[in-house]
Amino acid sequence: MKRLLVAALLLTSPAARAHEIGTTQVRFTLHRDHTWSASITTGPQSLVNKLEAETRQPRSSDLDADALRAKLDRLSQPLARHVDVRFDGVASPASISISVLEVPPDVTLPSFVVLLATGSIPPEAQTVTWRYGLAYSTYALVFAADEEGSPLTLWIDGGDVSRPLPISGNFRPPTRTEIIGQYLRLGFLHIVPHGLDHILFVLGLFLLTTQLRPILVQVTAFTIAHSATLGLTMYGVISLSARVVEPLIAASVAYVAIENILTSRLTPWRPAVVFAFGLLHGMGFADVLKELRLPADEFIPALVSFNVGIELGQLTVIAAAFFSVAAWHRNKSWYRTRIVIPGSAIIAAIGLLWTVQRMVEF
Repeated sequence: MKRLLVAALLLTSPAARAHEIGTTQVRFTLHRDHTWSASITTGPQSLVNKLEAETRQPRSSDLDADALRAKLDRLSQPLARHVDVRFDGVASPASISISVLEVPPDVTLPSFVVLLATGSIPPEAQTVTWRYGLAYSTYALVFAADEEGSPLTLWIDGGDVSRPLPISGNFRPPTRTEIIGQYLRLGFLHIVPHGLDHILFVLGLFLLTTQLRPILVQVTAFTIAHSATLGLTMYGVISLSARVVEPLIAASVAYVAIENILTSRLTPWRPAVVFAFGLLHGMGFADVLKELRLPADEFIPALVSFNVGIELGQLTVIAAAFFSVAAWHRNKSWYRTRIVIPGSAIIAAIGLLWTVQRMVEF
């Protein structure tokens, strides 16, 4: 477990964001004049950093709108190479321009950029595939055969290629079973592998003790709390700004780890504190779910299955920790000094780093 946590610390960078799923969105449209267009909504700073790393340029930070626009203009050619549209297997080269560079009124740096990619459609083409090589997590691809056609939403994993899509015709909407499967999977992916902050929080709960009862008490309190705020936030009953929620989520990671160092048993206040932190994590889950655009006609099945996916992800983290380390060494006299305390110290360091980082970013 120590190796895993050390790797997590090494992989944590100042540019790391709380949640990745849903931060990129694409709308791909085929037009009657034998052209196609794709609007790609994504984070401008992370986009620039990815392109700088690829072209071996120094990593920039805190770029304002004018600097970001100028940087993206200079990087338009390597950017265009990552938009891979193929008709019947034949590539259609893309031209890239900046459609929108949004700067909210209460901040100084752009929060998102909308790129417009365009290209031509061969006259006799039957199918098309889409790939965007700069997305590192699952994102939504909304596909329409023309401006008036019924759109189809696909979930693409990072740089994967979409399945072949027909050029003409309306699309069958996904069934309830398919929606449940999609959002179950998205909930799981939000924890494993994309939710590093949530993974470390769950590991912090696990490291307190190897006894089943304290683990179940904490996980139950956390589950009830985040399920409640996830639903209430999605229904608009409660709302709290991400600039408050995200730093506090990071602080919760540090808190449970620090308490693990100070005590080796479940204190009377720990379940209540975990419950309070669960309320915050639920709001964080809701922010991601809002970006995923729940289907209006299947809102409840999608919401419930996303939450179940989160639970499965958390149980997977606990099971992996137990069977990789605790099952073999929990009765050893050195388990606390060699596993619990060093592991908790690393988690605490990451949590404190994230807290400061998110306070600055938000």
